[in-house]
Order: sequence, then C-alpha cells, then structure tokens
Amino acid sequence: MMRLSKVEGVQKIAVLRTGALGDFIVTLPALKAIRSTYPDAEIILLGTPWHKKFLHKNRTPADRVIVVPVKKGVRGESHEVENAAETEAFFEQIQYEQFDIAISFQGNGVSANPFIKRLNAKLTVGLTSNDAEKLDRNLNFYYYQSEVIRYLEVVKLIGAYTSDLEPQVNVLKEDEEEIKDFMRLLDKPFIVLQPCAVDIRRMWPLENYPLLADTLKQKKIEIVFTGSEADKSAVDNIVASMKERAINVCGKFSLGGLAALLSKATLVIGADTGPLHLARAVNTPTIGIYWAPNFINWGPVTRSIHRPVVSWEMACPFCGIIPNDPYPFEPKTNCDHAISFVRDITVQQVLDMVNELCPHPLKERNEKQVSVF
Repeated sequence: MMRLSKVEGVQKIAVLRTGALGDFIVTLPALKAIRSTYPDAEIILLGTPWHKKFLHKNRTPADRVIVVPVKKGVRGESHEVENAAETEAFFEQIQYEQFDIAISFQGNGVSANPFIKRLNAKLTVGLTSNDAEKLDRNLNFYYYQSEVIRYLEVVKLIGAYTSDLEPQVNVLKEDEEEIKDFMRLLDKPFIVLQPCAVDIRRMWPLENYPLLADTLKQKKIEIVFTGSEADKSAVDNIVASMKERAINVCGKFSLGGLAALLSKATLVIGADTGPLHLARAVNTPTIGIYWAPNFINWGPVTRSIHRPVVSWEMACPFCGIIPNDPYPFEPKTNCDHAISFVRDITVQQVLDMVNELCPHPLKERNEKQVSVF
C-alpha cells in the first residue's frame, strides 16, 4: 500500500460509522491515529443517537457527534423507517459544516460512498468494492480482516498512523460516581461475566455459566454478571442454578457506568459482544468466546492481557450448512437456525485461560496490582 502524506490545512474531519457498541470500539485506534496526526482538527463522528449520548467530554478522540438519518445500508433502526424529506434536510444542513475530509468506516462502500460524496467534503476517503462508487482515496474491502487493522489502513490514506493497536475509552468522573455506591458493597476482587449477546449463535450456552461461576468463586473472588435489562431474567436463572452467590447488575448502569465497572474488574469473560470490546477499551484483561469466522474480524489484536477461546465448529447441526460465505451467519443459502455455534467450547477450556492469565499481576478496583490466583 502506497504511503500517503498528511493533508495540509485540515480543520474538520467527518467519520461515518453507525452500528452498535462493538462496531464503534474497533475504530478507536484509527480515530486515535487521526487525532495524533491532525491534533488541531475537529473530528466529527457521523453516528446514531447512542453515540451522541455516550461520546462526550473527551471520552474518545471524537469531538462531537452528528446523528445521521435512518437510511438503508447507512443507519438501520428496527423501529424506524427511512424518511426521504428528513434525509434531504440532513444533506442540506450538513453543507454548512464544510468538511475538509470525509471518511467512511462503513461496510464495502455500496451504500456508504454515495452518502459520503453528498457531504461535499474537499477530500473523500474510505472503503470500496466492485459494486461501489469510488472515493478520492480508496481501500478495497475484503471481509475477512481484523476490523481494527482495516480502519488503521483506511486512515493511512490521509497519512495518519499510530502504534496503538488496542482501543481506548476514557472513564470519566461521572462514570465513577455512578458506580460508587455499588463498589462500596464489594469487599474483594471481582470477575465480570457477560453471557448474553443479541445473536444466540454467538453465545456460549447459558447452562455453562453456573459451573464456571461456582469454580471461580472457590478462588475467593466475587462474580458480577452484566447485560442489558432484557438479559436480566436469563442471568437470574443462571444465578439461581449456582451453588454459590453472585451479583446480577443487568440493566443497572448506563454505558458510562458499565465502562467504569469493567475498568475495576480483575477480568471480564464473555460472549463476542459490545461489553467485551468495551472491557478491552478500558484496559481490563478479557477472555472472549468466539466463533472462528467472527474471531478473524472481531478478536483482540494483542495477547498480553487478552485471550480468545475459539470454536471451530462450522456446520449448522440442523441443516448442515456452513454459514460463513459471504459473511458469517449470512450464507448464500439461507441458514438462520437459533443455536450456539460455540457450544463445543468446554468450561475447562475457559478455566485454562483464566489460570493462564491470572498468575500475572492484574488490575483490581482500587488500582493496586494484585495476583488473584
């Protein structure tokens, strides 16, 4: 890839990235590279309402968020449909921003690139493919690639570089304040378990968690289960099946509060979902449970404090299809059977990774360096 130099005279950079928490977390090293290379430029994330609520007060390199309209291939919402008048009003208003650079971190470019070009930035940059419009500076999209590395390659097109490969989210004072009362109740180091994900195919079977949690409790460590409000009932069932006591905080904290809680944990173990990526971003050791095709894109880049446990189970037990072409769980021949594709991973495999990580000094909630096991 040709090394391109920094663009001169840049005051405003727009970055398009909608989606869920994990989709944003993996862009953070690239955003840091932009910030390092263009320290005086304003970085504006073109995102969704949750971005606008969460990304403020120097939490990440993004200075502010502009919410983009619901639009097919750009921003999807289960409860909203595209409104042509709102979309046109957005593009009319966005012209006043006068972006110097507009960057797309959004898919293969088929839907995103026409959107990026309508921003009328002086320079457009991003991902493209055979079916997509070209931007001024392009990187060809190939699905199976680390998402972190993908976006670092994109920002090289404007001369932006960083040596940091792991994402970083800053925990704010207000986040610490939110969990203060809860933290007073904990009198020992704790491990966070995040069992649920939106897609059951990425979830380790829930019946594995009682044994895992009970075994960890024998090490004189507290167990805290996290998740959304919708996950609370499932986690209540896990806790009820345990021999030992555990704490369920599903839906209790905001995203900022969750970041603060994860930053205090000794270790986070969980499904390939947003909170696991958030734990990486607050520099907490993680053990992630991944299906092999997803692991290529979403697994941690480094291994000093992060360990993946990977399932190589490829075929659906109901129909025999291997649903990884062209993308994981989106095969050319339909297969959407609701079964875990990481069900062959054993509790002992996860415990082996715990024992591998935990002899080393790990963070505790009071920031002392301790060895738990």
